[in-house]
Amino acid sequence: MKVLLVNGSPRINGCTNRALEEVKAQLKKNGIESYILWLGVNPPHCDNCRYCKEEGHSCKHEGVVNHLICQINMHDAVIFGSPVYYGGISSQLKAVLTCLFYSDPKCMRGKPVAGVFSSRRAGSTSALSEFNLPFLMHSCNIIGSQYWNEVHGDTPEEVELDYEGLQTMRTLANNMTTVLGVEVKEEEEKIRHLNFISREYKALLEKEPE
Repeated sequence: MKVLLVNGSPRINGCTNRALEEVKAQLKKNGIESYILWLGVNPPHCDNCRYCKEEGHSCKHEGVVNHLICQINMHDAVIFGSPVYYGGISSQLKAVLTCLFYSDPKCMRGKPVAGVFSSRRAGSTSALSEFNLPFLMHSCNIIGSQYWNEVHGDTPEEVELDYEGLQTMRTLANNMTTVLGVEVKEEEEKIRHLNFISREYKALLEKEPE
């Protein structure tokens, strides 16, 4: 079993990547192979040229979009990741998802899929909706976690402090593992809830509750 992890952030090693790395590490513990694909800074956008609708044609943007479709066909499940920008997913990922679902909607049919996102503070629920609308429209099987699939932090170092968010990524990986028909050998206890991450409150977050 193999899971494709798609990094839709313009920053290759930012907060979104940190979330996907946590998913990848947990999948590996469960015996599931995974691969992180970064979409880059300037992926193509759909201009409704309808080239892909002609018989035998794929998207005219042969680089990113068709490579993504090829990778999706080689994997059993897909997890897309994005930062939250103004209450939505990144423009890079939005453009690629539009091309993907318009040019080859059948490639995602029936696949387990999830969207994960990182935010400094707010906008995550509307980003979640923006992820799930095309998934629901194209017969994908959406996988959830113990909370919305999100981490908080302005930097990867701050994401490290979001213990609940990182556990949410591990739980997502476990749920994906189960859906793929592989047994999860170890389940961890759900940790205490955390509020937003802040540099100033690092010591407070690490302090055990009374």
